Amino acid sequence: MRNNMLLPLFLILPLCVGVLAAEVDPYDQSGVPLEKQPPPDAKVTKIVLVAGRASHRSGEHEFFAGCALLMKLLQQTSGVFPVMARDGWPKNPQTFEGAKTVVFYMDGGNGHPIIQKDHRQIVQKLMDQGVGFVNLHYAVEYPKSQSDHVLQWLGGYYETGFSTNPHWKAEIKSLPEHPITRGVKPFALQDEWYFNIRFKPELQGVTPILKAVPPDDKRGTAAAREHKGREEILAWAFNRANGGRSFGFTGAHFHKNWGDENFRRLVVNAILWTAKLEVPPDGAKVDMSPDELNRNLDRKPDRR
Repeated sequence: MRNNMLLPLFLILPLCVGVLAAEVDPYDQSGVPLEKQPPPDAKVTKIVLVAGRASHRSGEHEFFAGCALLMKLLQQTSGVFPVMARDGWPKNPQTFEGAKTVVFYMDGGNGHPIIQKDHRQIVQKLMDQGVGFVNLHYAVEYPKSQSDHVLQWLGGYYETGFSTNPHWKAEIKSLPEHPITRGVKPFALQDEWYFNIRFKPELQGVTPILKAVPPDDKRGTAAAREHKGREEILAWAFNRANGGRSFGFTGAHFHKNWGDENFRRLVVNAILWTAKLEVPPDGAKVDMSPDELNRNLDRKPDRR
């Protein structure tokens, strides 16, 4: 009799668990607040995160999920009010108003949203106001024709035909003393780390933050092959001439790398630094659970 009563429980329990699991849709992005502005009288630091359109395969270039995650991480710093926009550019003209820093995580190159239509003029106005400027991964790539103002904004950029973008495991063996590196320990991660970046002459205003030596067989351009064995700059801080602060970061091709505490703390620290906030001595708080990496993903052609 006891076995007969237990048998239905064993049959029912997996079904219940399955129902609960089915309720978590990794592609449901409806819970992410978009372009929600802080109250007019709120004394907060507004940080704008702009996610690019869906790109690449699943788990790669997860711009929406990455920005949604950064928004949650930034909310762990008191007084910070992150505002997120999607598809490469805000829909609401008010979104950039009052921002202390703007973060772009999107596809770059000739299709870079920043250089489209009147966007470049809008960004230039922000730069003139001393607003912080952060470019993550592909967003650091601009056409060479845009170099004059991009070098003034970011201090360096990925130049097609000069820079290179292989997949390789960067071993960050040491870190410089800088607010961006507070609480960050050396780490090693496989990513699409760009290098041989085109910087301002003599690195004027540029402070290397992440450096590593790539394998020589990863030097994919003639310009990169001229420097075999050289330690390359993978992320940098830039103090602009007018006092504004910028940060270029070449990693974050693979979404799973946000699961590394040192990786995400470095980026959050940098965003706070560009907003001219004091980075805590032990670095920003960046708590997250591993399951958060499987939320707010873009539904891509390889995952219908």
